[in-house]
Amino acid sequence: MLQARYRGAGDIDIHTAEIHEPGPGEVQVDVAYTGICGTDLHVYRGHMDARVHAPAVLGHEMSGRVAKLGAGVAGWKVGDPVTVMPLEWCGECPACRAGNTHVCQRLTFIGIDAPGAMQQSWVVPERTLIRLPEGLDLRSAALVEPTAVAVHDVRRAEVAPGDKVLVVGGGPVGVLIAIVAGHAGADVLLVEVDPARRAFAADLGVRVTDPGQVDLAAMVEEWTNGAGVRVAFEVSGAAAGVTDAVDSLAVRGRLCLVAIHPTPREVNLHRFFWRELTLVGARLYTRDDFETAARFVGDGTVPADRLITHVEPLAFAARAFEALASGTGQMKVLVDCVGMA
Repeated sequence: MLQARYRGAGDIDIHTAEIHEPGPGEVQVDVAYTGICGTDLHVYRGHMDARVHAPAVLGHEMSGRVAKLGAGVAGWKVGDPVTVMPLEWCGECPACRAGNTHVCQRLTFIGIDAPGAMQQSWVVPERTLIRLPEGLDLRSAALVEPTAVAVHDVRRAEVAPGDKVLVVGGGPVGVLIAIVAGHAGADVLLVEVDPARRAFAADLGVRVTDPGQVDLAAMVEEWTNGAGVRVAFEVSGAAAGVTDAVDSLAVRGRLCLVAIHPTPREVNLHRFFWRELTLVGARLYTRDDFETAARFVGDGTVPADRLITHVEPLAFAARAFEALASGTGQMKVLVDCVGMA
């Protein structure tokens, strides 16, 4: 079988490997599609070499079908369409004992800390499988994982019907948050500086604005009748995005931190004090988030097919990384692990 492997900054090679047989409690999956996310891009650029040990098979956004069952696996059959919740937790640390296995203090993130899905055949623990709706196109199903991120974020922020919600950052996760929050009944405004991303979001029916071309504070003031937004999602990863999110919040509003900020940021703590604001961290997802995401992609609540802007065959996986790294209006870039050329 073929694998795409990270070998160092900017270097993806194609390697021929033996297919692994599933052991007890494991399942072999024939991978259909694997998505590339911002974290994968950080790995590709060499920013995570202290954690990712080359050569490494990346990929945690995926879809595929069950190919073989290991001993003791029940409830699945060959051919079942699946995705994988790429988390392995210890079950023993304080976080796990408190029921927060998705933020286990010894968490293994499959696809970063362990071999991922950018290969034709992948062996994973049975408990990581998520069943996909029958008939769901496997290309679209590769977006269940990022949709699960958005579902978790919206739940963590406790978005309620009628809430005014600001999403700062219009990349794939920002757009997905806007869609999921809108489905929850919120009135959503997306803020994005890149014109291609703004046009993409607007084409999906998301209300979007350019903070460089409007007075965002005045716009929020008018939109919320002077109250401010109930929830702001910071998805941009930029210092200016943090400021915009915090300054837009209503009294007792909630800032949901989604982006991974590589450096410490200055935050207006006086604003937190003065308005009794709440900061909520949102990391990864639970099984319920994943199952909800599979349903949203399956029933069209999330128009996954329209978010896919580029697909490359596995043999040319390096081109997929280059396409996303180029920053030329790409949203979701997929690697086709079945197509060879």
